[in-house]
Formats: sequence, C-alpha cells, structure tokens
Amino acid sequence: MRTGTLKVPGATLYYEVRGTGPVLLLLPGSGGDAAVFDPIADILAVHFTVVTLDPRGYSRSVLDSAEPVDQLVAVQRDDAYRLLEALTPAGEDAYVFGGSGGAVIALDLLTHHPERLRLVIAHEPPCFAVLADAAEQTAFVDEVYTLFRTEGVAAAGARFMEGIGVTMKPMPDPAELPPRAAEMTRRLYANAALMLANELRPITSYLPDEPALATRTDRLILAAGQETRGHLPHRPAATLATSLHLPLTEFPGGHSGFTEAPVPFAAQLLDLLLAAKER
Repeated sequence: MRTGTLKVPGATLYYEVRGTGPVLLLLPGSGGDAAVFDPIADILAVHFTVVTLDPRGYSRSVLDSAEPVDQLVAVQRDDAYRLLEALTPAGEDAYVFGGSGGAVIALDLLTHHPERLRLVIAHEPPCFAVLADAAEQTAFVDEVYTLFRTEGVAAAGARFMEGIGVTMKPMPDPAELPPRAAEMTRRLYANAALMLANELRPITSYLPDEPALATRTDRLILAAGQETRGHLPHRPAATLATSLHLPLTEFPGGHSGFTEAPVPFAAQLLDLLLAAKER
C-alpha cells in the first residue's frame, strides 16, 4: 500500500492506494476514513487499483481553515472527482463504491461526472429526503443535532442508533484491536463531533437529481444490507430503486456490511465490478 496527499480548494486530502488495474474509489460513510475499508480492500486490489481516502476535515485530511465548515455534498463530490482525475489514467473509466454518507457522494458524482465513471454502487445512502415520511425523518435528525449541542456526542449517537433501528454495531475498544485498527478507531471517535455538527444534516437532507440519474441507470447499482430490511438505513435505497426502475441489490450484513461480513461482501462486490468491467 502507498499513501499520498492531494491539495484541493480549502483542504489537503489524505489517500491510500492498493493493487493494480482500473481505479476503484471507495467512499466511506460520514465520519469514516480510508481505513474503514481495510477488511475488503486487499481482496478487491487483486483486480483493481483500490483508492480510499479520509474525507476533508476528518482524520488525516486537514482543512486550510482552523474553523470547521459544513461538509457539503457538492464540496465532497468535487474532492472525489479531483482525486479520480489525479489517479485515473487518461481515457480510462473509474469505478466507485460508496457506503452510507459516501453513497450520497457517489450518487452526486454520477450526477455531475458520468463521463468518467463505468459503475457506481451506492450502498444505503441516507438521503432521507426521498422518503414519503421525509418530514418525520428531518425532525429526527434535528433532534439528534440538538442532543449533540446540548448533551454531547454520546447522547446524540445513542439517539441516532436507536432511530435507525440499531442496525450498526458499536465501535470496539481500541485497546482490544491490532495497532492499525486501534488507530483508526481512535480517529473515528475524534471525527464524531465534526460529523454531527457539520455533516449529518447536509447528508440526510440531500435530494438526488432523479431525472439525471434516470439517464445513467446503466452505470448505477442501488444496494442495501440484508440485515437492515424494514429499518431506516434500507429505505432510501429501496425508494430510489423503485423510482428509477432499478432492482435493489442486497449485500450480506447490515449498514456496515463490509466490516461485518467482509469476505462475502467483497465477493459480491467484486462480481458486480468485474461484470461491469466486461461490458
């Protein structure tokens, strides 16, 4: 694995690269970083140049300003595009997988830069704005944000986990993990406040450009976890799939299936990527 940095407007992005072949960019969920994909990255790197990153402001990707700013979808999409442009050879298509908040960024990337992408897989994008009960979900997110401001990260995190149906496992104690995983877990704990303050509301209120996506369904797979059926994280992907007349692809595990069931998750992901590569 090699590491690098890329200067973008307002920040310097940290990224990691493994393997050879077509570029596959893995976008982590809100508050996550490059290392969350460690359980699957080496499997995918047998066939792809796997690129992972710390989104701006998180972990090792530092902002130019000392004051955090809203982690807007358009800004993060531009960051992802600049990274793809820097690492994808001229004339070649790239592949993108996004999980949770990263899936929202992936959808926006496909909306604005389809010419650069062979396939986008969006796994459980939390764009609650597409739901029939969007107003209720907005109120839920506002409640979480208010709890964060008044009672702190722990209270807000507990309410959020309850509201999404306890479909994510709590983070482990860093003391019980190998060094790289322990370092990542400490970074994710540190990222939580920034995520709650500056990203939770922009990500969950994102409304995909469905007319634009409808013209690009040959390059889009909407996905969800088998274990989240009936819960909030599953619903936006299912709703979008219905609206765009696409099948909903289910992966092993729940909202973070690539960490919960990495081997079968990576195998299914690789099948989808290789099938697109052969088209």
